[in-house]
Amino acid sequence: MTKHDTSLIGLGLYTPAEAARLIKVPAAKLTRWLKGHGSGNRTYPPLWHGQVDLHDDKLYLGFLDLVQSRMASAFIAAGLSPQKVRRALILARELIEHDHPFATSRFRTDGRTLLLEALGEDEDDRPLVDLFKRGQYVMHKVIEPSLKGIDFDTDIAARWWPRGRASDIVLDPARQFGQPIIESVGIPTSILSAAAEAEGSVTRAARLFRVSTAAVQRAVDFEHGLAA
Repeated sequence: MTKHDTSLIGLGLYTPAEAARLIKVPAAKLTRWLKGHGSGNRTYPPLWHGQVDLHDDKLYLGFLDLVQSRMASAFIAAGLSPQKVRRALILARELIEHDHPFATSRFRTDGRTLLLEALGEDEDDRPLVDLFKRGQYVMHKVIEPSLKGIDFDTDIAARWWPRGRASDIVLDPARQFGQPIIESVGIPTSILSAAAEAEGSVTRAARLFRVSTAAVQRAVDFEHGLAA
């Protein structure tokens, strides 16, 4: 199976390195989350199973994996251990009935309640329970930023505007396998940015692809931002 197989349309396709550039979560961490890992005598299973399996023993992420990874990273940064994120995922998956519950609009509204149930009342969880009982914190510091710029179709994440709609840059798993594109022209930002570098000019790259110089400049700025 190749990257251009039609079965991948609508899923998105990212290597861990590509995903890491987009969501600023280290590729090694994404690999541990989706493949599991061992430490000493302990084995930790995957936090969840990814959308994409090309049967080549390599790890790939789909678009929903990308969205869910951003949320998982935000929760870990807020103080949850990966094991507690797994508990939250299991509970949310059962209640929301979706393999990627963190990538649903229902989690946006019910996430605080689900997290509190997942944490429970264990003594070790008390600081986190207290933290997440403060609804303003979990919504405005964790959930909302992670789902900012996400469009939902039938409650499932469908598109991500990483710099807001005004930027004209979108990740849409139904277009270009979910790679960042200039939405108005449908060309990946990586291609336009590489063309500007190769041509030595935004203007010449714009002429080559018959797009506006503004579109090429947006692509260049976006790609430079990913590299920073």
